[in-house]
Amino acid sequence: MLIGIPKILSPELLKVLCEMGHADRLVIADGNFPAESVGKNAIVVRLDGHGVPEVLDAILKLFPLDSYVDHPVNLMQVMPGDPVETPIWDTYKNILNDHGYKNECVGEIERFAFYEEAKKAYAIITTGESALYANIMLQKGVVKE
Repeated sequence: MLIGIPKILSPELLKVLCEMGHADRLVIADGNFPAESVGKNAIVVRLDGHGVPEVLDAILKLFPLDSYVDHPVNLMQVMPGDPVETPIWDTYKNILNDHGYKNECVGEIERFAFYEEAKKAYAIITTGESALYANIMLQKGVVKE
């Protein structure tokens, strides 16, 4: 066991986060996301018993966001005409704020474009999250000391 590492982060996931470099992307996916088919070229890590917010919070304790892009965080945009509400996005923004990131760092990507970007991700974490449009993509930054 290690001190200061959130217990939700498995050894496999810690290894993945450590291997990632500047500008690599990480998708934290809801339970409906086609992680295995979209992530054929990515490392897929399963955290089925957890929701996206708790995974996001744990990761942001260790993972710097890219300060060289306008939107190091991207959400999957709701399809036009879909009446789905996305209150989980407010939860994400609160978590980001708790970690010192401003709401301006969050962008939205059209659903099918999000899938295309996810195909280029270094890793995809699939969760048991049941909220719709709960997928979030993070772009890794650098540690500034």
